[in-house]
Amino acid sequence: MTDIVAPWIIAPGPEALPGWAQDTINLASPRLGSAAVACSDDSFAPMARMLADPPAVFKPGLFDDFGKWMDGWESKRRRDDGYDWCVLRLGVLGMVRGFDFDTAHFTGNYPPAASVWASAADEMPEDDAGWTEIVPSTDLGPSAHHLVACGQPGPWRWLRLNIHPDGGIARLRVYGDPVPSWDASGRDAVVELSALKNGGRVRAFNDAHYGDVWALLAEGRGADMGDGWETRRRREPGNDWLIVKLGAVGTVERIEVDTAHFKGNFPDRCSVQAARVAWGTGRSTVSQAMFWPELMGEQKLTGDAIHLFEGAAIRALGPVSHVKLNIFPDGGVSRLRIFGRRA
Repeated sequence: MTDIVAPWIIAPGPEALPGWAQDTINLASPRLGSAAVACSDDSFAPMARMLADPPAVFKPGLFDDFGKWMDGWESKRRRDDGYDWCVLRLGVLGMVRGFDFDTAHFTGNYPPAASVWASAADEMPEDDAGWTEIVPSTDLGPSAHHLVACGQPGPWRWLRLNIHPDGGIARLRVYGDPVPSWDASGRDAVVELSALKNGGRVRAFNDAHYGDVWALLAEGRGADMGDGWETRRRREPGNDWLIVKLGAVGTVERIEVDTAHFKGNFPDRCSVQAARVAWGTGRSTVSQAMFWPELMGEQKLTGDAIHLFEGAAIRALGPVSHVKLNIFPDGGVSRLRIFGRRA
């Protein structure tokens, strides 16, 4: 069965996302360089934990020096009329569509309400006057996802999560779209068209039994074998595949396939098809992709290595918007990078 992609790009959350969250990524993910940089208090659980990509877990009976171990950000109990806050610096300038305030496993210690402020400044605002409220105070409940649209998308660089008055947030997901810095590179420059930070998206795949499929377009090399796309062992004829929508239409000049950490389970070979897709849903794109021309014929792969293909290996198809990575017959790929010039 073909998996058509929309919600998977966000670190795990509700199965059905509202329209404003479709085809977005989690701008708060550490994979993009986002980080929690300051907070009023994180005595019970550190602020950085709130941005982790995997879903929050609960560990019964686990305590640390300050109390019960919780997977998220948790402040101590306030004894005044104030409130707690945490500031995030997004790894990329982004258009924010909405939020998921996830209070998973926080049942008697969740905040009753939360709000969000934002700033586009290069440096973090030093006082309250430098922020714009983009989500007003919103009621929260215990151990649940709270999906809230953003009426002022930005673009924004800084976000400040305010919880009223205190408590814990397991995960904060920021649904949105990166704003690529294309202008700095110029039209003739070779850029990474597929990069997540440049608007690249995995649109569909036939199987992703292991790993974290959206990591395929992330920066850097994979941290381990779970940091990439891996399919199950194929026991029938055929091959596995994945379709990527590029961040911009462009002419491909170089392809990089990295099998970092995949030593006994890397694909034997790979090929790439491509096309300029003018219309269509995810399902229609999957159907069309069977007939796309080859951008790169089958190439041999090895384990735990970066494979660079350029020159005669890349066929002149002109500007394309989508690529289809075929792996033969199955296995794992840590990173896929498509480099080219924007059309």
